[in-house]
Amino acid sequence: MKIIIILRVAARALRRNKMRTILTMLGMIIGVGAVIATVSLGDGAKAQVESQIASLGRNVILIFAGSVTRGGARGGWQNAGTLMVDDALAIQREIPDVTIISPEYRSGGIQVASATDNWSTTIQGEGQDYLDIRQWPLSEGSMFSATDVRTASKVAILGKTVADTLFHDGNVVGQAVRIKNVPFTVVGVLTPKGLSVQGNSDQDDIVLVPYTSAMKRLFGATNIRGITVEAASTETLATAQQQIIDLLRQRHRIGMGRDDDFTVRTQEELAQMMNSASETIRQLLLAIACVSLLIGGIGIMNIMLVSVTERTREIGIRMAVGAHGRDILMQFLAEAVALSMVGGGLGIGMGVLCSRFAAHLKNWPTLTSPGWIVVAFLFSALVGIFFGFYPAWKASKLDPIDALRYE
Repeated sequence: MKIIIILRVAARALRRNKMRTILTMLGMIIGVGAVIATVSLGDGAKAQVESQIASLGRNVILIFAGSVTRGGARGGWQNAGTLMVDDALAIQREIPDVTIISPEYRSGGIQVASATDNWSTTIQGEGQDYLDIRQWPLSEGSMFSATDVRTASKVAILGKTVADTLFHDGNVVGQAVRIKNVPFTVVGVLTPKGLSVQGNSDQDDIVLVPYTSAMKRLFGATNIRGITVEAASTETLATAQQQIIDLLRQRHRIGMGRDDDFTVRTQEELAQMMNSASETIRQLLLAIACVSLLIGGIGIMNIMLVSVTERTREIGIRMAVGAHGRDILMQFLAEAVALSMVGGGLGIGMGVLCSRFAAHLKNWPTLTSPGWIVVAFLFSALVGIFFGFYPAWKASKLDPIDALRYE
């Protein structure tokens, strides 16, 4: 019953100066809102990275031509011409922890045309096992075969974006497309996958052809741009990676102390690299949000000190009629906590709305965790207790006689 009375008196005292109360809560609203929005965007970005990494397949190792030279400058990343088809075949033949591979030749900005439309897209030459490595099923049709790869057949698999652009009626398999004026027959359509890990590009904006067809019929290349490898298991991923590095250094005659002319990355490394970058940004934004909370708490302390000064005579009257110091302490502490908790609740709502608005406006992923909402609400209460305690304690220590004489 006593707590209810204290809360009623606190609410009445806060309503007495509505504008001052609103402005005081504004610091908490902004601080808590910033925390919720930052965490929601950060968790959403992390979930998207994990989803994108998972979309690569299971136990995947990516090998790229070119490497990072001393000083951090990239030397011919994916364009160095240092990987050959024989390198891919040697990896499959000599490394027991590797199950399947797919040599890769990729080139972007290539014009592809149907009878009615055309589209600039990425042409990706791959082996017949590429979709098994990526765990990427077809929505219709079938994957090209080992015979198609060996004979450099003019067959193609279209990504969903390309298929929808070139064939509006949905009739895709069996149709003809021209890639750099070379006719290819569409034998399949990929299921949609969305954004990629690298560069947030559309994974569905792609055309797959046998890597031999890409090299011989389209680009006249003798080297490949990369190799996609599937290891036997998660446990053998690191071992297979090191074996691949050792084998390629041996084949490329790279001596001790010299930089690799290739780059080998696993799914775990890609996830760590991308999560590390997003986590750094998230921590920076979270630190800024915590500063906003600190400013909001200082604002509460300042206003409560002003309130104690303004209500000194009221405090003296309450003490004169029997109120104890702890009653005065609880009264002012309740007002400070009410300010921070109401502000925190409004801040949570503002943070959720801001994160949803950012997701709608910029197409950013968001993930609002109920746990963080509870933590933010409890933290706002702690801010009220911490910053409201000194003004409340000061009020409880006033001398009743001096308080009654205060003008």
